[in-house]
Order: sequence, then C-alpha cells, then structure tokens
Amino acid sequence: MRGLHTPVSELRKSVFVEVARIAYESENVKDDLEALPYKISPDETPKFGDNIYQERAISAERARLAMGLSLRPANKPVHITNGLDQSTVDEVYYEAPLMQVIPSACASCEDNVYEVSNLCRNCLSHNCVEVCPVGAVTMVDGHSQIDKEKCIKCGKCKASCPYDAIGKRVRPCALSCGIKAIESDELGRAKINQNKCLSCGMCMVNCPFGAIADKSQFYQMIRAMKSGTKVIAEIAPAYIGQFGPEATKDKIYAALKALGFYEVYEVALGADIGCISEARDYVENVIHGDKPFALTSCCPSWAMLAKLFFPEVKDQISLELTPMVATARSIKQKEPDAKVVFIGPCASKKLEAMRKTVRSDVDFVITFEELDAIFTARGIDPATIESKGSLHDATGAGRGYAVAGGVMDAIKKCMEEYYPNEELKCEHYEGLADCRTALLLAKNGKKNGVLIEGMACPGGCVAGAGTLIDVNKAKKEIEKMVQASTKPVPPLELKDIELD
Repeated sequence: MRGLHTPVSELRKSVFVEVARIAYESENVKDDLEALPYKISPDETPKFGDNIYQERAISAERARLAMGLSLRPANKPVHITNGLDQSTVDEVYYEAPLMQVIPSACASCEDNVYEVSNLCRNCLSHNCVEVCPVGAVTMVDGHSQIDKEKCIKCGKCKASCPYDAIGKRVRPCALSCGIKAIESDELGRAKINQNKCLSCGMCMVNCPFGAIADKSQFYQMIRAMKSGTKVIAEIAPAYIGQFGPEATKDKIYAALKALGFYEVYEVALGADIGCISEARDYVENVIHGDKPFALTSCCPSWAMLAKLFFPEVKDQISLELTPMVATARSIKQKEPDAKVVFIGPCASKKLEAMRKTVRSDVDFVITFEELDAIFTARGIDPATIESKGSLHDATGAGRGYAVAGGVMDAIKKCMEEYYPNEELKCEHYEGLADCRTALLLAKNGKKNGVLIEGMACPGGCVAGAGTLIDVNKAKKEIEKMVQASTKPVPPLELKDIELD
C-alpha cells in the first residue's frame, strides 16, 4: 500500500539500496551479490518472516530481479550471480517476463472461498442454511459451517447473514488484476499468465507477502554513469511530493544532479508535444475525418490491452509519441551520444522501453521507488539538499498528465485555446477492468466520436506501482503544481515539431 511503511516495503528498499551500493562501490560484484542476503539478514533471527533460510532465499531472488535477471529454477542449483556478466552492460534491455512471482515468498492464498467467522451467533432463523441452493451450509455445535466441497461460491449465504459473519477470502493479487492474469500453479501458488499480463504492477502492489516483483535496470544505469557515459534523466511529472513535502522541484533537480546525471528534463515536455498533437489529430481525423473514435497512447498497459484483447480497435490508438519517447527524442536531438533514463511512477514503462522502436530513444527506465533507494545508497536527501537550478520545461497541461483524466483535460485545454469552434467529446477510464469495458463498448460502436483516455492504474500515473506516497496526497500535489505553472497550455507550434 503506497504511503504506508511496511515490512514488505522495507525489504524491497533494503535490496534496492544494497544493489545500488554494489553498483557504485563494489570491486568484486559477484562476491558482494552472493553475500547480499546475509547482509540484509545477518543473524539467525528473521526480520521479515518466520524462517531465516526462506528469508535469505527470497532476498536472493529479489537481488536477481533488481539486477535485471530472471528468477532461478527451483529444480537445479544456480548461483545468484548466474547470467550477471551478460546483464551488466548498458546495451541490455528488459527481457520478458517483467513481472514475476517469487515462489518461495508466495503464501498460496486461497481464492474465492467462503467461510464462517466467530461472529456467528447461532441465530434462530439460520438464513445461511435456508438460502444455500446446494445444502453446503449446516449447523454444527451451534455454529454455521460451510462444506467447501459442496459450495458453488454463489455468495447467497454471505448476503443473507445479518451479522456479516460469513466472509469471502480472495487472493489480493488476483483481485487487483483487471484482466484476470493471475492463476495458480500445481502447488496452489500464484502464477502470472504472461500471455495476458500487461505489466501494470497492481498485483505487485497488492500482494501482502511481497511475493511479486518486477525487474529493475538501475544497476546498469549506475554502471554506465560510473564509466563516464553521459546519462541524462527525464523525470515524469508525478515526481512532485513523492520524496516528501520539502522536496521541491529545485531540490529534486539538485538531488538528481548530485547523483551524477548530466542534465535533467521534465517528461511533461513530451506531454505538451503530445496533447497539442492529439488535439489536432482529433479535430482532423475524428471530427472532420473518417476515424470513428480516438484512443490515447501514453499508458503502455492501456495500449497493450487494446492491441492484445481488442485488435479491431488498435488502429484508433494515437500514433503520437508517448511523453516518455517524445522527451527522449528531443533530448537525443541535442545530445545524440547520451544515454537517456526515464524516471517515473510506472512499471509498464519498462514494458514500453522493451519495444524495438523505443530502444534507441530510452536506454534505462527506473521508478521513483528505485530512485529513492539510490538516494539512500548515496546519502542524498532530496528534502534537505541545497537548491541548485530547477525544472521549468513544461506547461500545466503537460504536468496534469500524471492523474487520471489529466490527458483528457490537457487536450480539452488545447482545443479551447486553438480550436474554439470545435466540440470535444471525451471520457476517461482508470483501472484495467473499466478500461476493458470501455474498449468493448468502443468496439461495438458505442463510443463513436469520442476521445477515450485509458489509465491502467486506478488514479492514473500517481498510482503507479513505482510510487511512494498515498494516491490522494499525490493527486493534490499535482493539482498544486499544475495551478502554479507559468504557462497553462503549450504553444501551437509544438504540433509541427519533428522527432522522427
């Protein structure tokens, strides 16, 4: 849960911090990586569970994922560092699968199971018994009892209980997945169907055992910086507030420069390019053209949802560059020899960076959570660092992309400014389940003439899997930043910028 410090978030950060320290300081990476589980759990008293050996095994797998490596097979001995030499060069990109279940960490939670709690009062009416269509509920020793073999999971017993004594147990990771990509393996552990998974990371965020994790790339980024490579950061607008209320725009800029980034840009610059271009596209191709409706493209999981599950509508996805790619290309026009790292709230941006058409633009993708660990590893506090420079690359419209509905609002502002005689019909959807419904309606002709914004994470980018603070608090920070922006909308000439 974002904004709440838990043993899961502590373990994740501990591994990230140690991997970052290895990247910066180690003279013997293999030995230090093999020792990492023992550094996190140094004695025989477990810190993150009941079994020290299981705890170290989980830390070892987390370390591999943090290095961009896949999990080790369970049926043969493999060193933590196996494959390290091939993954430590900065030309290596993320390889599928991005989201992975750590088997030793999974608690094999029961899914879709009804059971009676101690709130049962042995009431006289026995509604639960009477309402069950298959006779799965009986009274045993003055207490309602459900036969799981007979139960058809209709939920009528739960709905009928006046004391709310019947609960439904669900697997948190499966409940959070809007496309039902969470299944079970032969041992009852969670398993991700990689043919369905869109890498939004909501399963990772909602697993209370921290059994789901994604691959990272910050080790390779740090090594590139240490080698003398010019590395430029582009940071998504959702950064504001993520590192504390005192970490202002100018301090974030100073902290990133202190890490060694050659320069820092706002990704909202690319959003400015995108919203003015999408406003033009809507006017020319939906209102006055033969395009039935328009779909935004900035959320990779939303775009992949359309392409994989609704191929009939994929041609309606905007062809404009996403803010991440547009900003990266504008940077590389100025600095063609530099490496560009996208820093943001989103796990699925790692998925976007895997595309062959994007690899030459974005070299690394890291999340705010990973950046926070890097700051810790280097002893940098964005809240207290001396201000040096600032981020002034974007307008309020582009910065508003960070919240659900923000893309739609940005395009609306551009329409009002530059196409005042045209009417914008727009809707936004958040969460993959609602996004799927929207695409189904669009496919069936129910959304003609509409610009549809889709965000995989409920709340938008500020609710991404790589964020650090409460979603509502993050939304308020974005609202304040948008209102404080000196320019509300991007200039019209951005629609003609050449980034191909």
